Amino acid sequence: MSTPYPFTAVVGQADLRLALLLNAVSPAVGGVLVRGEKGTAKSTAVRALSALLPQVDVVPGCRFSCAPGAPDPACPDGPHESGPGAERPARMVELPVGASEDRLVGALDIERALAEGVKAFEPGLLADAHRGILYVDEVNLLHDHLIDLLLDAAAMGASYVEREGVSVRHAARFLLVGTMNPEEGELRPQLLDRFGLTVEVAASREPAQRVEVVRRRLAYEDDPAGFAVRWAGDESEVRARVVAARALLPQVALGDTALLQIAATCAGFEVDGMRADIVMARTATALAAWAGRTSVLKEDVRQAALLALPHRRRRNPFDAPGLDEDKLDEILDGFPDEEPEPEPDPEPEGPDDDNGGGPGGDGGGVPPQGGGPETGHAPDAPQQEETAAPEAQPSAPQSGAGGAEQAAVAAAEPFRTKMLSVPGLGEGAAGRRSRARTAHGRTTGSQRPRGQLTKLHLAATVHAAAPHQKARGRSGPGLVVRKDDLRQATREGREGNLVLFCVDASGSMAARQRMSAVKGAVLSLLLDAYQRRDKVGLITFRGADAELALPPTSSVDAAAARLEKLPTGGRTPLGAGLLKAHEVLRIERLRDPSRRPLLVVVTDGRATSAGSVGGDPRELSGRSARLLAAEGVTSVVVDCESGPVRLGLAGVLAADLGAPAVTLDGLRADSLAGLVKNVRTAVTHTASPNSVSRRAA
Repeated sequence: MSTPYPFTAVVGQADLRLALLLNAVSPAVGGVLVRGEKGTAKSTAVRALSALLPQVDVVPGCRFSCAPGAPDPACPDGPHESGPGAERPARMVELPVGASEDRLVGALDIERALAEGVKAFEPGLLADAHRGILYVDEVNLLHDHLIDLLLDAAAMGASYVEREGVSVRHAARFLLVGTMNPEEGELRPQLLDRFGLTVEVAASREPAQRVEVVRRRLAYEDDPAGFAVRWAGDESEVRARVVAARALLPQVALGDTALLQIAATCAGFEVDGMRADIVMARTATALAAWAGRTSVLKEDVRQAALLALPHRRRRNPFDAPGLDEDKLDEILDGFPDEEPEPEPDPEPEGPDDDNGGGPGGDGGGVPPQGGGPETGHAPDAPQQEETAAPEAQPSAPQSGAGGAEQAAVAAAEPFRTKMLSVPGLGEGAAGRRSRARTAHGRTTGSQRPRGQLTKLHLAATVHAAAPHQKARGRSGPGLVVRKDDLRQATREGREGNLVLFCVDASGSMAARQRMSAVKGAVLSLLLDAYQRRDKVGLITFRGADAELALPPTSSVDAAAARLEKLPTGGRTPLGAGLLKAHEVLRIERLRDPSRRPLLVVVTDGRATSAGSVGGDPRELSGRSARLLAAEGVTSVVVDCESGPVRLGLAGVLAADLGAPAVTLDGLRADSLAGLVKNVRTAVTHTASPNSVSRRAA
């Protein structure tokens, strides 16, 4: 087993370390969500936390970590006899993004359950994490069905495994810690609210701190065991302080003034529900215990708000998380301070109170309570690899040959859209848009399992086994079931698609009112894509060429940011934009062949430049459109032409793409939603295989 990087050796990141330590003091706080760019010690700090947790007392031999004094009466390994317990270190269990449902909740031996009526249960990761830490790296990329299971377990403190009438339940209370890179997509609001605290981390821009990060990293890689020994004293001090704070926690008094401060803060920032108030109260209490006090002060409430509220006040996925500290101080200043009680003898303060904080001498140990965020950065452990799809940065604005560049205009107010779906039955990643064969959904049939059996089709299994009972010598009440009899249920649900926007940003689109409306419409579909769990991409064309402003990603935040800064001006290389779309879709088809695309072309249809390809611009755009149609790409054309005289060029483009077209004349707050509503009618008239069907949202 590799030696983990010591927690106290992490440089800077005061808020991250404090949030993790508060959960170690009081697991009832509800876990931590760590958001930030790659390479900022997110995973390193989380993995190091388990070494600071107190030992866990368990029933010997129990696979579900029951406490000897209060074993779970429904434990599958029970009932447990009274007796002395055994101590073991607290576990930190990692949930891989690609884990199966059975790996998370456990699995039943279906063959034994049918034949013998025995509940032979193999525990999953939720059982392993009971009374410990469940860590999810890249939690925003976790599949929806696993998120649903996590939500259920976090809400009930137990995990239920149901397999065709056979049920197993066991306790599952754990500290949920997740890390994520916001560039790769956001979390569902339900799961986001389940994290008690959230922390934003970033790499330090101070050369001295970066030098110390490199120095410690190299020392750790040269001799992990020796490096850990050098920090063992600091680790022991922090571990002792955690134990002392846990012991003091029941004695901490949460006065009426502190409760009023918490309630006023949550009401002032208009957070939804009451969970924020409860989390703030638990966090403030843990902060007081961590500081060695038995009363909660205003500074505890303020720090609790900074950790517990930022992720709870977002109104849509494009709102940046954060808290207005001036407003927070204004709210708290309206209440008198609590009278401080006499301070007890100080507990060991950890490495921060020692000059330099241990080896390296930069104060990289435990953060002081209430300190401002530090921007230090520590290296990730060797096994950590944070992946993020590279994003093309927008090129510097240039004036096209056909007109001067116009400044970017703000998007109109977004609106709710109807669902846009790709026809047919896909097999892509689980989502909420188009019909697909998925692991979850309504049962439509059965088949022989291709690998491990995950969803038993009971009727089909019994039907397959029934004719062979006499030949197999059945004599008892049980059904003699062989492996070849088992049948997997086939299910139909919804998939997420790749929605690729190809937006005309040339001079002919530069009218401020028109471009604002177009941006508002695209922003509305981006919101819909967030809710449907789609990937999105953005291509813009103007001047002499087309640009991939945003490679396909799950981060609609990034797409909205690119759209907001989109300038206009220059000639219209429509053919180059369509060819760029063809190239992007070809590459994405190789990367993810099961995810079906939907191309949305927003243009007035004019083609005044052939870009770097050369030739006649209109001929190039027609050839490019027919190329996309020949490859079966489902498309929609938004006709942005306006004015009393219209050339109808967008309609010609739509015919070449085999796609419906909708004019921009009636574009209002819901006009692009109107496009989606009318697509089905247009498809019926064209009878095109590259059609788009409408479903109610």
